[in-house]
Amino acid sequence: MNTDISAYSPRMAEISRSTGETRISLALCLDGESRAAIATGFGMLDHMLALLTFWAGFDLSLRCEGDLHIDTHHTVEDVGICLGQAMLQALGDRKGIVRAAWARVPMDEALAEVAVDLSGRPWLEWRGDELLPPVIAREERDIWREFYKAFTSAGRFNAHIEFRYGKNGHHLLESAAKGMGMALRDAVWRTGSVVPSTKGSLD
Repeated sequence: MNTDISAYSPRMAEISRSTGETRISLALCLDGESRAAIATGFGMLDHMLALLTFWAGFDLSLRCEGDLHIDTHHTVEDVGICLGQAMLQALGDRKGIVRAAWARVPMDEALAEVAVDLSGRPWLEWRGDELLPPVIAREERDIWREFYKAFTSAGRFNAHIEFRYGKNGHHLLESAAKGMGMALRDAVWRTGSVVPSTKGSLD
């Protein structure tokens, strides 16, 4: 089993997406140094993406110009789509990856648990969001479910996110973002050259 990352080429992807609602350019490296240069126009999203990037050990450069005069929905959802597309592209054939991982991260009084499986089959299980206040950073809490739904769908992976307990919405979302980063860090880790599936493929 080879765990020397110097034996592998860095896994990178670039995504550009332009619609009537958003214009996004994104560069992602899965084998990075936790570097983030993020500007979406929505500070809370920038913050959560920076946390995810740091704890995943990725490098992420992201710029988005969205229709924030309406609200943040299109920006948050489309960034999730592009991030998922970039991760899927960077993973390639997914040979040798660990594939499944989980993390439970405390943030002061709050605790969230995240489990992922880079199976090729998209699914989001989103539980405990009744703990989140209806409005966070002047936006409805549902945008965070939409972000992770878009991310998992475009990235074609399975994620279970559960807010276990907590009182502060910011802390709960931070716990989830860190947990997602840590789970992805472990799941994308390469340990060899075999597709991690008894059926020989991931789909």
